[in-house]
Amino acid sequence: MSVATFPTAGARRPTVLVRAGWGLYDTAVLTWRNLLRIVRNPAYLITEVVVQPILFTLLFAYVFGGAIHVPGVSYIDFLMPGIFVQTITFGCINTAVALAEDSQKGLMDRFRSLPIAFWAVPVARVMADLLIDVTGLVLMVSVAYLVGFRFHGTAAEATLVALLLLLYGLAMACLGAFLGLAMRTPTMVQAAGFMVIFPITFASSTFVPVGTMPGWLQAFAAHTPVTAVVDVARHLTLGAAASGSEVTTALAWVLGSMVITIPGATYLFRKMGR
Repeated sequence: MSVATFPTAGARRPTVLVRAGWGLYDTAVLTWRNLLRIVRNPAYLITEVVVQPILFTLLFAYVFGGAIHVPGVSYIDFLMPGIFVQTITFGCINTAVALAEDSQKGLMDRFRSLPIAFWAVPVARVMADLLIDVTGLVLMVSVAYLVGFRFHGTAAEATLVALLLLLYGLAMACLGAFLGLAMRTPTMVQAAGFMVIFPITFASSTFVPVGTMPGWLQAFAAHTPVTAVVDVARHLTLGAAASGSEVTTALAWVLGSMVITIPGATYLFRKMGR
């Protein structure tokens, strides 16, 4: 850790750039610590990063794919953008549970006693889980191609999809950090995740067009952040241009959530133990 963050008596206060550099170093050290913890937990890696995404892909491609028909496009091509977004959304719960476990074990109090940047702990957790999300997405794309998925857009559109999913993953990890620090116990986090994350994921355009849902549910499903991101990613994947309003809505959800959760998570960490 950057023990130099406490200047000696009478020394000149470090500049903002120096303190930012120390904070980045703290974040890098803690990110590495979190990645090591994940790698040393093979059950988590196998279940969350490998098995779960593959199961969802195979389940909907082969079990429901024959029964669900989307006009003008194969169901696997329609489905996969939604599966990508769903997997990232569920990763929010993993981030929250990990921070809640650290809090429950007293590790947060130990971190707060160290001379490290106060924002390094939540940011490090977010960065570690974002790297895991990227790994999972690469694996999912490989499996999707094996079961018939094809990307119909241009290289530029593929880049935009990747950037959108990366930005959405960052937003979801920040939400997870906020929930984990707010709830502080894995049980409460899982309950909150079930009540919030599952409805906005399954009642969305992830698996079926919103227009096929009952009218009362369409009003909800059409305005969830998951639907907003899935629709843009799906249009780009299918080689169809997303409308300006769809892109604006998706970015508004993603950036708006980070504007709330990043300062919120930082505040909660600083507040702990007071």
